[in-house]
Amino acid sequence: MRKINLAVVGATGMVGNKFLEVLTERKLPVENYYLFASAKSAGKVIDFMGKPHTVIELTEENVKKVKVDIALFSAGGSVSKVFAPIFASQGAIVVDNSSQWRMDKDVPLVVP
Repeated sequence: MRKINLAVVGATGMVGNKFLEVLTERKLPVENYYLFASAKSAGKVIDFMGKPHTVIELTEENVKKVKVDIALFSAGGSVSKVFAPIFASQGAIVVDNSSQWRMDKDVPLVVP
C-alpha cells in the first residue's frame, strides 16, 4: 500500500488533539504528517507518532509548500472556508468537521 501525506488543520485544538490520538491508534500508512495551526501555535513542538513535529502556521504560502493527500480540518468554519479549497485545488481529499460546507450540494456530507 502506498504511503500518504496527511495534514491536520487545527492540530493544537481539542478536536485536533483527538485527531492525533485516533491517528496514533490507527497506524495508517502515512509518510509525512503536517500539523497546521494558528500563528499563535506555530513553532510549537508536538510529540506525535514517536517523533517531534513542529506546528506549521496555517498560511496559503505554507499550504502550497507541501503535497498532501488528505487534509483533516478541525479549525472552524471561517478557517475551512479559506483553506479547504486551497488544499482541494492541490488534489487533497478534505475532511472538515465544521458546518461550513453542510448545505453545499457539491460537497458530500459524511456522518460517521
